[in-house]
Amino acid sequence: MFNVLLVEGDQKLSVTYCSFLEQQGFTVIAAAGTAEALAQFEANRIDIVLSDVTIANTDNIPLFREIRKTDPDLPIMVLSKHGDLQSKQRAFSAEIDDYMVKPVDLNEMTLRISALLRRAHSVSKHKLVVGDAVLDSDTLTVVEGSSVVTLPPKEFQILLKLCSSIGRIFSRRDIMDDIWGIRTKSDERTVDVHIKRLRKHFQNSKSFRIETVRGIGYKVVSLK
Repeated sequence: MFNVLLVEGDQKLSVTYCSFLEQQGFTVIAAAGTAEALAQFEANRIDIVLSDVTIANTDNIPLFREIRKTDPDLPIMVLSKHGDLQSKQRAFSAEIDDYMVKPVDLNEMTLRISALLRRAHSVSKHKLVVGDAVLDSDTLTVVEGSSVVTLPPKEFQILLKLCSSIGRIFSRRDIMDDIWGIRTKSDERTVDVHIKRLRKHFQNSKSFRIETVRGIGYKVVSLK
């Protein structure tokens, strides 16, 4: 499951893009402006950025450059109403990876996103390191020293979500909406069952610990 940071000031377009991408299996984190986008980028694991080049007369080029300082390899795709060469050159000068002129074909947009993720090795090398533990999305394994634990998909996705933002508290509803989808009929207690299994698997981990935040949900803390 890949996280798309969508930076779009037009509310109708944002809803359209979110809905379509979620149908294609992506998790979309939406931001309406540059400051919100940076905050979301810092708080979440982002696999690709999808952004208008200008929002409410605010230039997003500095946003792209700020992201590049933190993650030089993160794919960035621009969606813009400006199709002239000068606008494209200016955007590419900020080291973006792709540029589409609005109105965009949603199917083509999805194909381009998938291509950028492959090019960035996000599909084949989708790993997260927490202390000495390595979470590998390709194999659904967690490797820590000589220990190799292979998890069921839902358990792995929950652990990946928690470990992607160390110390951040996720409510049961946050986890349900992300892993099972907002239309699921499953009860939130399902999350508790999966967390219990994860704790059993990693009770001896020296890299991280899953903690309960009473009345709210769960978080992972680093032990390294």
